[in-house]
Amino acid sequence: MEHDGGTPPTDFSRPFPVPGTDLQPEDRFGVALVLGVGRARQVFRWIAPASFLMGSPPDEAERGSSELLHEVRLSRGYWLADTACTQAFWQAVWPVNPSHFPDHPQNPVENVSWHDAQGFLAELNRLRPGLRARLPSEAEWEYACRAGTTTAFSFGDRITTEQVNYNGDYPCAGGEKSLHRRRTLPVASLPPNGWGLYEMHGNVWEWCVDWYEPYPATSQLDPRGPRLGKMRVLRGGTWSDPARYARSANRSRIEPAYRPLSSGFRIVLGDH
Repeated sequence: MEHDGGTPPTDFSRPFPVPGTDLQPEDRFGVALVLGVGRARQVFRWIAPASFLMGSPPDEAERGSSELLHEVRLSRGYWLADTACTQAFWQAVWPVNPSHFPDHPQNPVENVSWHDAQGFLAELNRLRPGLRARLPSEAEWEYACRAGTTTAFSFGDRITTEQVNYNGDYPCAGGEKSLHRRRTLPVASLPPNGWGLYEMHGNVWEWCVDWYEPYPATSQLDPRGPRLGKMRVLRGGTWSDPARYARSANRSRIEPAYRPLSSGFRIVLGDH
């Protein structure tokens, strides 16, 4: 059914309707919504509120110094796009395609700054009043990426290029060298994680809303990063980077006006 208008939901612990989207029958991954803009479509998966351990344990192979393990509670559920934003979906909202690999409409849009992503989301929200589209927080991103796992990747402690699009010349945790595609793949080309989310590891970096700062040692409730900063967080690794950057806990950051060749984003529906 399509949800059009109405009072914004107040209970964010259960799947809530979103104006202008179609609720899908439940499948093996749970509940989903579909948002259409022109001929482009984006599927969203429901991510329920929960607590989890964010960061990496001291013995995780190739962990970074900024990954202090700490407890995080997410008190609100949210709808997360099951793929990075595609070039087709981007162009349905914003006519100019900035991507370096524009040969397939289902390739993820890339070469976008944090500000570009925010401009796109503002226009999407203008076109679809009540949608409340936004970038994920860093905590929301990692929780969804892990899909209930505590290993280095949602697929385990090692990955292959059959699971993740990364630079196969640089495997992780003693793995063997493998394919280096040297480019993006169309979204949903590789296996999803346990919650039906595709390419959370690799393919393109994904912008988060947060300014970067070191993690606190104490438990956190709905963290959103500092109020001010110099660099915004990116997550997930990319086709051009070693496997270690695709780990669930890996953190990258860069100035929000910068447009890395491999930077994209994933859309969230729901209030912060």
